[in-house]
Amino acid sequence: MKQITNTIVMIRPVQFRMNEQTAVNNYYQDDAGIDAQKANIKAQQEFDGFVQALKDVGVHVIVINDDPNNDTPDSIFPNNWVSFHENGDVGLYPMFAVNRRRERRPEVLDTIEASGFEIKNIIDYTEAEDEEVFLEGTGSLVLDRINRKAYCALSPRAEETLLIEFCEDFEYSPVVFTAYQTVEGKRLPIYHTNVMMGVGETFAVVCLDCIDDKKERKSLVNHLRNDGKEVIYITEDQVNSFAGNMLQVAGSGDKRYLVMSSAAYKSLTKAQIQKIENHCAILHSDLNTIETLGGGSARCMMAEVFLPAK
Repeated sequence: MKQITNTIVMIRPVQFRMNEQTAVNNYYQDDAGIDAQKANIKAQQEFDGFVQALKDVGVHVIVINDDPNNDTPDSIFPNNWVSFHENGDVGLYPMFAVNRRRERRPEVLDTIEASGFEIKNIIDYTEAEDEEVFLEGTGSLVLDRINRKAYCALSPRAEETLLIEFCEDFEYSPVVFTAYQTVEGKRLPIYHTNVMMGVGETFAVVCLDCIDDKKERKSLVNHLRNDGKEVIYITEDQVNSFAGNMLQVAGSGDKRYLVMSSAAYKSLTKAQIQKIENHCAILHSDLNTIETLGGGSARCMMAEVFLPAK
């Protein structure tokens, strides 16, 4: 079992803008007064720069263009609708926003197979949309693939019943909690787990300030520590700069990188950077437009491929 991979799928946007359908419970989104055409051009520039930064360190990036006929403003975040596993299984996930459901395109899977990977089995949870039940892939699920734990902050986009079903199908143990953010003085659920935590091979980055329940907080830390992870704590302010939205990947020469946005990197203290760099190098790229309008960051843009080679 591997925790990290060298192969990432990324979807190049063609109609990126602030998605009004996701803004109802993604409180990180802001339209910033940018018109849609300019937003898309800026997002494409940031996307291309990010892809190049990954390729420069030896990450294998499969870039697939979005389909302009679908009007899918959030297609840049593919990790929410699909996950690829070492045994050849692919998970397809039910999406909260109706216009995000069109992101699930068979040609994405075709391209991955054409890139030399084997898909043996598709486990499809998308019928849950009919019941208004959602679980948005590795946005809702932060997976410790080695220790077979699925960390999940419950929210309107992460339903516990579906989490349990995923864990039974993929043989994970659920670690369930609720994570909050302060919005206009109220504590409201954070829409995706991967905004406030990420798990690497030997460490985890997590915001405990988001978990209001002391028992849940303690349980989360115990799980991570018992699995030998160094827990690197971040603040809620840093979460607002997407410092929780990070992913560890493998580059060339077996070198490891923790990938994040430049905004996330700039929000970290020297001590936090040092702790991370004790485990792996840091790679960051400017994703300002994507973060502001999309309410997601570096981790959301990368769908990891763990599938076996053909």
